[in-house]
Amino acid sequence: MKDHSALDLQAMSVLRMNDRGKYTVPTESLYPHQWNWDSAFAAIGLSTFDIERSWTELVTLVKGQWECGMIPHILFYRKGDDYFPGPGIWGSGTAIPSSGLTQPPVATTAARRIWSMNRRVGEDRMRSLYPKLKAWHAWFMKWRLDRGAVCATHPWESGRDNAPDWDDAMERVDPADTSIYERHDTKCVDPDMRPTKRDYDRYLSLVNLGREAGWDQRYLLDTNPFRVADPALTFILLRANKDLAAIGRELGEDVTEVEAWTDVLERGAETLWNPEIESYDSRDALSGAWSGCVSSASFLCWYAGLQSEGMEEHFRRISDSVTYSVPSHDPDSEKFDPLRYWRGPVWPVVNSLIGIGLAETGHDTEAVTVLESTTELIERGGFHEYYNPHDGSPAGGGSFTWTAAIWLAWASPNTGASTWA
Repeated sequence: MKDHSALDLQAMSVLRMNDRGKYTVPTESLYPHQWNWDSAFAAIGLSTFDIERSWTELVTLVKGQWECGMIPHILFYRKGDDYFPGPGIWGSGTAIPSSGLTQPPVATTAARRIWSMNRRVGEDRMRSLYPKLKAWHAWFMKWRLDRGAVCATHPWESGRDNAPDWDDAMERVDPADTSIYERHDTKCVDPDMRPTKRDYDRYLSLVNLGREAGWDQRYLLDTNPFRVADPALTFILLRANKDLAAIGRELGEDVTEVEAWTDVLERGAETLWNPEIESYDSRDALSGAWSGCVSSASFLCWYAGLQSEGMEEHFRRISDSVTYSVPSHDPDSEKFDPLRYWRGPVWPVVNSLIGIGLAETGHDTEAVTVLESTTELIERGGFHEYYNPHDGSPAGGGSFTWTAAIWLAWASPNTGASTWA
């Protein structure tokens, strides 16, 4: 058996290098501020060697919570013009400058896992965090549902920025109101590995719409041209909601409302089953059209505790078509691109959720496939953002926080765990 101690130490070094005292940046040059679900994974990774610091990560994240309950996807604790679009473009008007969108709520699951590691150290923090996490979930339930499934109102909100799932819905977005701008991301990473300018024009058009509306959720519900029911957001919120209920019960809270949300989300997940491709799929909430995409998000059904023989068949088919699982988009699709962000590369952070879900639902063989692919990618390429599923070449940002974090918390034979239950 290989000795992975050196990789463990390298992963810890990445987390320490990206640590800014009370929050962790995903990677310095590309993402120099606090990102929502990145920080949740950072906290899980930090808990393997510094549990006090892991709680600080989550506490810092929820400090940026809006009065309505939403926790933004970016918090700009550091001043400067080192990222575009910066706080001036977002115009949040909040005490802590932020974006006007959220991201998948991994933080609730992170909090439960970290608390399970040391009840005594975490109880006071958990009691403080619980009502804030519940308010965030309530915000999702009020403003982001369509037939019980969770919608992205901007591709960035999904965390899967340029996934093919959004292509058709983005055609409705008029890019005409975007001015000349200079992107930050393509200065740091090969443009062939990032969303196109065509995508970015529309991303910024949606940001402009939100800013001009003062991020009024009621107004945006009626006017936003982009609203897509997303498997990733739905499955991650469903899992997080089950974790929130478990936390509440342990704290002696009344979880009746939280359990009712779980019922709604489970019924909502059923509305994401596309019978034409026999897969969970993204659904345009405005037109009703399917995206026709089997993506890595589709395989998060097991992470949410759902079972599906159809997804098992897709998993085997896709795994057999690549060297490394799980590609972010179906390699049999004409839209597959092995290096362009969420259109094909393997993301170890998503692999961790898929692998955990597979292990928790009894799919041991498939869980091992995902774990072994992830382990080999990191052994060969280091702690990168994502990887080519055919040859394993690393891509995107380097020294990446959440890749190091899931190595320590899940993939490492020394410190990881096959489930987070």
